Amino acid sequence: MKDIILETTHLTKEFKGFVAVNDVSLSVQRGQIHALIGPNGAGKTTCFNLLTKFLPPTRGKIQFNGVDITGDRPAQIARRGIIRSFQISAVFPHLTVLENVRIGLQRQTGISFHFWKSDTHLNQLNDRAQALLEQVDLGEFANEITGRLPYGRKRALEIATTLAMEPELMLLDEPTQGMGHEDVDRVTQLIKRVSVGRTILMVEHNMNVVSSIADTITVLARGAVLAEGNYAHVSKDPLVMEAYMGTTEGELAGAHA
Repeated sequence: MKDIILETTHLTKEFKGFVAVNDVSLSVQRGQIHALIGPNGAGKTTCFNLLTKFLPPTRGKIQFNGVDITGDRPAQIARRGIIRSFQISAVFPHLTVLENVRIGLQRQTGISFHFWKSDTHLNQLNDRAQALLEQVDLGEFANEITGRLPYGRKRALEIATTLAMEPELMLLDEPTQGMGHEDVDRVTQLIKRVSVGRTILMVEHNMNVVSSIADTITVLARGAVLAEGNYAHVSKDPLVMEAYMGTTEGELAGAHA
């Protein structure tokens, strides 16, 4: 039996008659990188919003570690260990890089977001924050003001702050969106590195990224599951190629989802 950490059954979301997510049954295996891909409008981000309870499902069930979490609120989801990063970098631009990670660490200490705590009290988190920065190749930027970081480094910082909250399941929403080639390569390798001992579910548009690090790929089209498997399997699926506007297998590798 596979060790399934997250499972959805017949997950559906309708908006005034429009079906954005249509009967999606998804199984994410513990310890894997699982990618959710599909053409624009396929329902990928809506699916993420359902999993993190930013949107309530119209129908269906969500289970995490075998527990039904369909009725949970977003804060409950986070406390269970499902931590999400967003398409747009979610960091505090006027704080230093280290201070951003320290805020993530506060969640584990029982002093979450107590900005009025003294520096002495918060400085005890500095060593752990620095270690996380080293893990994502940001150690030398610890005292930089975050707003001055290049875009790719901000996304690496967001991954560090996500790790600070000790996720059991990381949800990464378009982690390489808007990046140049060099930043894409750096963040791709970073995701691969931090996935050791963790489970990652990611929405990603860059098929080169998906093909290089995803263990399992679920393809959505018009809100429904079109295909699932490893990259070699889904890239040859005729329905997948048709969904990407009739591309050939070679062209699919460079397509945007």
